[in-house]
Parts: sequence; C-alpha cells; structure tokens
Amino acid sequence: MAFLQGLDSHIVVVGCGISGIGAAQKLLQHGFHNVRVLEATGRSGGRVKTGHLGSNIVEIGANWIHGPSQENPVFRLACQYGLLDKESMTEENQAIDVAGHPPFTATWLSSSGRQLEPELTEPVSMLYMTLLEQSQVFYRQGREPMPSVGEFIKREIRLALSDGRGNPVTAVLKRGVVNTLLKAECCVSGTHTMDDVALGAFGMYKTLPGLDCTFPGGYEGLIHQMMQTLPKGMVSYNKPIRCIHWNNSDGSAHHSGRTFPVLVECEDGDTFPADHVIITVSLGYLKKHHETLFRPRLPAQKAESIQRMGFGTNNKIFVELEQPFWEPDCEIIFLLWEDESTLADMVTDVKTLWVKKLFGFTVLRPAERYGHILCGWIAGRESEHMETLSEAEVKLTITQLIQKFTGNPTITPKRIVRSQWFHDPYTCGSYTYVARGCSGHDIDTLAQPLPSEGPQAKSLQVLFAGEATNKSFYSTVHGALEAGCREAQRLVTHYTPPAYQGPLGSKL
Repeated sequence: MAFLQGLDSHIVVVGCGISGIGAAQKLLQHGFHNVRVLEATGRSGGRVKTGHLGSNIVEIGANWIHGPSQENPVFRLACQYGLLDKESMTEENQAIDVAGHPPFTATWLSSSGRQLEPELTEPVSMLYMTLLEQSQVFYRQGREPMPSVGEFIKREIRLALSDGRGNPVTAVLKRGVVNTLLKAECCVSGTHTMDDVALGAFGMYKTLPGLDCTFPGGYEGLIHQMMQTLPKGMVSYNKPIRCIHWNNSDGSAHHSGRTFPVLVECEDGDTFPADHVIITVSLGYLKKHHETLFRPRLPAQKAESIQRMGFGTNNKIFVELEQPFWEPDCEIIFLLWEDESTLADMVTDVKTLWVKKLFGFTVLRPAERYGHILCGWIAGRESEHMETLSEAEVKLTITQLIQKFTGNPTITPKRIVRSQWFHDPYTCGSYTYVARGCSGHDIDTLAQPLPSEGPQAKSLQVLFAGEATNKSFYSTVHGALEAGCREAQRLVTHYTPPAYQGPLGSKL
C-alpha cells in the first residue's frame, strides 16, 4: 500500500537538461505519474546544445561521448536510438583505453609563423603527460604533496629543464610547449588555471574505456529521442524558479485537499506543491543563487561545499575556412607563443591578450561531413572576456591569430560561431572541477538530500542531481545522466517495501 501511495507522490524536477530528463524517465518507468519538469529556458538539453555554422552541424555545448563503452549510460542510449556510426559502436572502439586523453595526431605552430618539429615537441609532451598521470595518483595514495595540479607540474618541469645545458632558445620553446598543454588542460578541467585544481582530489575523476566519439547528427539528437519518451505537457518551459520552500516553510502548499512539504515558486507567480523536488541546475547557478533559491536556506555545510567546489568556463570558437592549411591527417593544432618565457597558463592582461589563452584548434572530421572547420578552445577568465566582445571583434582577432601562426597573411575565415556559457544566466559557466581545498566529501555533501537531520530527515523533500553531484564523473554528460537516475532511484527505493527490494535495496 505504501508503494502504491508513493506512485501518487507529486514530484517536481527542476531543469530539463539530460540529468532532469533521465530522472523523469526513470520515475515514469517505475510507475510514478505525477511528475512535472520545470525548465527555465525555452528548450530542452541544458548544456547539450547543437548549433550550425553555415550548413554544418557544430556542438555549442557537450562535444563527445567520453568513454563510449557499455559502462557509459549515454553510449548505451545512443546505441539504442541508432545515433552513432558503425565504427564508434564496434567492440574494438569500446575496448580502447586512452585514460581520458585521446591520442590526437598533432601539428605544432609557433607565433613566428613556423611549424615546430616533432623532435622538439614530442619529448616535452610525453614528459608533461607522464606528470599529468602522476597527478592522478595522489588521490589513491591519500596524500597531497602540493596544493594544486598546476604547481606540481610546473615544479617538476622546472626540475627537468634546469640542467643548464642546451640551446637557451630551445629551452624557451620547451617551456612554451608546457604552457600550451597547461592551457589545454584548463579547457579539459574547465578552470581558469591548473593552479586552482586540487592535486589531492584530481584523481577522483574516473575515465571509462572507449575512444571518444561524436554524434553524426548532433548531440541534441539524443535529447530529442529521450524527450519522445515523456508524455506531452510534462515539461513546462520558460519557468525559472524564484524559490523552493521546503520543510513546510510555506503553509500554502495545498492541492486536492492535501498538504505538501515543498512548494516550488516560479518567477511568473505559478506555484507547484510537491512531495519531492529533484534539483538539476548547474553548480554555477547554485553558487550564484543558493542563498535566495531555498527557504529555509541551505544548511551551512552544504552551502560551504557549494562555494568550495570549482565551476569554470570553457568556450569554443568554430572557424570555417575556404581551404585547409593543415595536413589531411591532422586532428589538433597546438599554438605556441615564443614570447612566453616563464611557465604560466594564464595571461597578464585579460582584455588585450585574451586570445593567448586559446591553446589551439581541433579539426572537425571527417571533412566530407564538415568541410573545413576548426574548433578553437579557450578557458577561464580570458574566455569569459571573449564572450563580451562582438562576433566581428572575435572573428578579426581569430583571423589575425591564424595568419600570425601560419605565416600566411591571406587566410581569412568565412565565418565563425562561438559559445558563451559564462553569460548564460542559467548555467553561469561550463562544468565542475575539484578546486583547491575541495574534496570528494564536498561532492557527497552537495548530493545529500534535504532535510538531512531532524524528524523529517527521511522524507527526501529536496534531492540534488546534475554532473556536480557525481563524484566519479563530474563535468560529463554521462555523469549528469547517472546522477539524475540515481536520485530517481532513491525515490523508487524510498517507496518500495523492503520485501520487494533486491539485496542492495535499489530495485523492484
């Protein structure tokens, strides 16, 4: 009887990104029917967002399936819906383990307009990757010899390059290689500088096997297929939330003769009484709004964890050209500034030198599908400043950059399109990283439902999902999906009689 009553529970999911959609799907699959999804914008998908550059599809948001193997729920859904090419679904592709860093075929260009020889770049790149792998070991060892990944890598590089022998010009170029790779890692981690990423927690992130792959028809195709499984009218768009009143803090939470512990108040004045609310908004949004978003306010421990955790910006600048200036097998173009004599992954003047934070371009492949399109990557405050410039200003700067590094003053992009995640009012950045002073305990604390103590502690009034609540897969689409399903399963288990639960109490 308790389970049947549970199926009548009113559940509100805040956010129609993949985490919220996944939660709604799972609740429906288990028989819950009073489920409402509230989305602040006019579209589904959240940080999964496919756009166009001319007639070509480009990913404004999430780009790859990271670790496309059977352990990855996004990959399983993509296969189920037939959204991937045959190569991406082969057992061979699923078995490749690249530890989160695909082996791209690279070209290195310098700011003097010349291409650098692999004899210079490859040994330094290999040393850097070895140090990056070492940075991930400290989590398993339970120690932190230095506060940040950036400080650790730079110290070890200085030691490796400090013998005083060799050409001093070559030494500058070697440091330049490291700087470029650090800027690239800022994009991977979604941080302003690797000096802000906690060394002791860096290895908490888990990689899955499989060579990263993309959606030929766009990542939003997955969102479209998932949305088809939700009943029409379940999602209400353009419904930003003003306040979530929980623990019976608002006496007006009544519906059909019942009193509800939670009331979701929207900015347009609409209210939704609920037994449970699943919050899937970004960590960036929580950082900015948590003090006013909840009544009563969040417990101090949860609020402190939100502030300790890192949430940064990683943007893309897509560039379409008439003809390629790169070789047919090139997959990534690294840019090395020869005037950067010290080890650093951020610029001295964001407003005038922001483009120096752009570490390079990935080549959209295959050319038969995309034509000649590059994707430039830029993270941190330099990226946030780029968002404030006009598209014409960005295009001019990127044109000058390409001409400078190729040594060809005639190359002129046809058009560009860029992402602007920091100034998106409902994301406030790109994704989560483990900041200095942050640990897995903070992610666990964020994921803990409310109330966390007192007589109502088991009522699961406010639950938290989204990529920031996933200790193993933060910053990823599969981490967000897994977290949404986790919180839905928490409610399923909550209403399932013990006699019907499996050995782990998690399945009917």
